Amino acid sequence: MSIHYNAEKQIFHLQTLKTSYIIQLLHTGVPVHLYWGRKIRPGAEASLLQRTERCSFSPTPFPEDNSLSYDTLPQEYPAYGAGDFRNPAYQIQTPDGATVSEALYDQHRIYKGKAALQGLPATYIEQEDEAESLELELLDAVAGLRIILSYTVFSELNAIARSVRFVNEGTEELKILRSLSMSVDFRDSAYELLHLSGTWAAERNMERRVLAPGMQGVESRRGSSSHGHSPFVALLAPGADEDTGDVYGVSLVYSGSFAAMAEVDPYQTTRLSIGINPFDAGWLLEAGESFQTPEAVLVFSADGIGAMSRTYHKLYRTRLCRGNFRDRTRPVLVNNWEATYFDFNANKIEHIARAGSELGLELFVLDDGWFGHRDDDRSSLGDWFVDKRKLPGGLEDLAKRVNALDMQFGLWFEPEMISPDSELYREHPDWCLHVPNRRRTEARTQLVLDFSREDVCAAIAERISQVLSSAPISYVKWDMNRNMTEIGSALLPAGRQRETSHRYILGLYSVLEQITSRFPDVLFESCSGGGGRFDPGMLFYMPQTWTSDNTDAISRLKIQYGTSIVYPLSAMGSHVSAVPNHQVHRITSLELRGHVAMSGNFGYELDLTRFSEEEKQAVKEQVALYKELRKLVQFGEQFRLLSPFEGNETAWMVVAEDKSEAMAVYIRVLAQPNDKLYYLRLKGLDPEAGYLWLEDGRVYGGDQLMYAGLPVSSLQGDFQSVLWRFRRVN
Repeated sequence: MSIHYNAEKQIFHLQTLKTSYIIQLLHTGVPVHLYWGRKIRPGAEASLLQRTERCSFSPTPFPEDNSLSYDTLPQEYPAYGAGDFRNPAYQIQTPDGATVSEALYDQHRIYKGKAALQGLPATYIEQEDEAESLELELLDAVAGLRIILSYTVFSELNAIARSVRFVNEGTEELKILRSLSMSVDFRDSAYELLHLSGTWAAERNMERRVLAPGMQGVESRRGSSSHGHSPFVALLAPGADEDTGDVYGVSLVYSGSFAAMAEVDPYQTTRLSIGINPFDAGWLLEAGESFQTPEAVLVFSADGIGAMSRTYHKLYRTRLCRGNFRDRTRPVLVNNWEATYFDFNANKIEHIARAGSELGLELFVLDDGWFGHRDDDRSSLGDWFVDKRKLPGGLEDLAKRVNALDMQFGLWFEPEMISPDSELYREHPDWCLHVPNRRRTEARTQLVLDFSREDVCAAIAERISQVLSSAPISYVKWDMNRNMTEIGSALLPAGRQRETSHRYILGLYSVLEQITSRFPDVLFESCSGGGGRFDPGMLFYMPQTWTSDNTDAISRLKIQYGTSIVYPLSAMGSHVSAVPNHQVHRITSLELRGHVAMSGNFGYELDLTRFSEEEKQAVKEQVALYKELRKLVQFGEQFRLLSPFEGNETAWMVVAEDKSEAMAVYIRVLAQPNDKLYYLRLKGLDPEAGYLWLEDGRVYGGDQLMYAGLPVSSLQGDFQSVLWRFRRVN
C-alpha cells in the first residue's frame, strides 16, 4: 500500500520507494502540508507541524487559536483573500465580484490505479497495482465550489502526479482567475532554483540561482511552452550536485503558457508552484460544469540531479509516451531540409534517398516545400495538397520510389499555421487567431490557426488525414514555427476570450489524439522551430521531439545535456549536419558530429550525394555502429559525467538496465597547451563485474572504471571526441 490514512490524526502519508509526502487535516478542515522528502516511517508525523503566533499583520481566521494563520500555515492548496498573502494556488471570482475563497475538507477517496484526465495528456498505468491514488475533496460552501485535489503515487518510482479539478455545484457562474496544478510549502528557504532557459537554437540551458526573499521563477506567455523556458523547475538543497544531495523536481504535462514560481516569505519559508500561467487567462465555470488542470509530476531525489533525471526518464519513456513506437527502436533517417531547403524536385529527392539507402539509412523525410505553391516561407501553409510542379507524380509516386530503395518515407507538416497567401486563408480569413479591428501580426509570414474552434480542428484533422492516407507515409514531423499574438477567437463571446489560449491547447490535443489514433503505425515527431515545444504534453502524443534547429555538434552539447535534465534520450532527435554548420558556421569532424548525434534518435540533415568516398565509408560505419547501439541508447539509463556548463569537457554514458552493456562519450572542445592527463570516472556499472572494452579487447573491473576511472587518450586539436563501448563478462 502506497497511501496510508490515519483517521485518528487525520494524516495522509503517501510513500514511494524512497519518498514520503505527508498531508494533515487540521480540526478546522484546512489541509496542511507536513513533509516531502526522504522516506520516513508512519507514526509521529503530526509533530512535523510547528505553529507560533506572529504579529497582527498575519491575520488569524479562527479566534480560538491565534497560532493558526493562513499567512504562515504550510498549506496544501492555498487560496487568496482570507489572510494568506503569499502566492495563491487558485483564485476565483463570485458573481458579486468578490475574489475571496476558503475551501475546507469535505471527503476523500483512496483507490488503486490512476484515472485519466479528460482532454489532457497525463502519465498513465497499464496495471492497477502500479499506482495508488488519493482524491482529497475541498468545499467552498459559500461559492458552491468543490475542489478535488488528485494525487497518484507510483509504486516503483519516486514520483507523485498531482492535478486539480474544479466543480461548480452552485446555481451561478464562477470565474476561475488562477488554477495552478500544484503548490508545496517548504519549511525553509535554503535552496537553489534550477531551471532550463534559452532561445531559438540555444534551448534548455541549465540555470541555477540561490533563492532570495520574494518571488522568482520562470514562465511563458507565448501560447506554448516555448524556447525560452521549459515547464520544469527544481529546488536544490545546499551542496546538491549531479550525484548527491536533496533535489525536488516539478514538471508540468502541458504545452501552453505556464508559470513556475518559488516565493520566499518574510519567515524564510518557500512556496513552490507550477501550472497554467494566470497571465491573460481565465475560465468561466457555469453551474454544473467542471474544469481540469494539467498534471504536475513531482520527483524527489536524495541522490542528486542525476537520480531525479533518471526517474523522469523512465516515467516519461514508459508511462507518458504511448503507441506502437514507445518500445520500438527508431529508424536512422535523412532529412532533406539543410540539403535542399525549398529547392527540390522528385528526382533530386530520389537521388538523396538512394545515397541514404546505400549507406544503410532506413527512412527518408521530405521537409517543407512539397505543398501548395511553396517556393519559400511566404505562402501556402494550410494548402495541404501536393505541388505538382515539384512532384508531378504526387506523394504516392515519390513514396513508392523511396520504398523501392528499401527506405521508409516521411513527411513534414505545419498544421497549426496558415499563410495569408493561401487558398485556405482566402476562403476562411476568420479561421486564424485575431482580435477585431486590430492588426494581424505575422511571424515568418504566417498566422496561427484558431484551434480553440471545433470546426477548424475538424477541418485540419481531415486534411492531414487525407494526405496521410494518400501514400505509404511512415513518419511525420509536426512543426510549429511561431507563437501567438492577438489571442482572440471569432466564436467565443466577450466573457470567454481569456479562455482562448487554453482552449487552443485543448483543441490541439484533440487533433493529435484523433490523428495519432487513426495512424498508429506512423512515427510522429514534434517540432517547434526545433525545441520550442519540447514538453511532456507533446510526448504523450509523439514519442520524440526535434531537439533544436541548431545542429552544430558543439552547440548541441549544452542543448542535449540541458534537455536530459528532464527528458530521456529516446525523446531527442539528433542529426549529423553539413559543415560549415548552417547555424553557427563551425567546422567539426564527421566523427565528432556522429558521436554527439548518436546520443538520441540518430539521423542526417545534409545532402548525402555530396559525400566523398572516404566520407561515405565513415558514414556507413557510423550507421552500422548506431544500429548496434540504438537499443541501449533509446532504452538504457543515462548518466551525465562532465557538464558543458562547467568546463571545456563534456561526457555522458548510457548503461543497460541490467548493467550488461554500456557506452560512454567524451568531448573536449578546445585544446590546451601542456594539458593534464585525464581519467574519466564512469557511473552506473556493476562494481563486482568485469567489462570488456570492445575497442581494445581488454577487461576492466566495473569498480575500477567507476572509482579509478578510464584513461582518456592523448587528443590532438580542437573539437575532439571519443566513444567507448563495454560489455559485461563473467
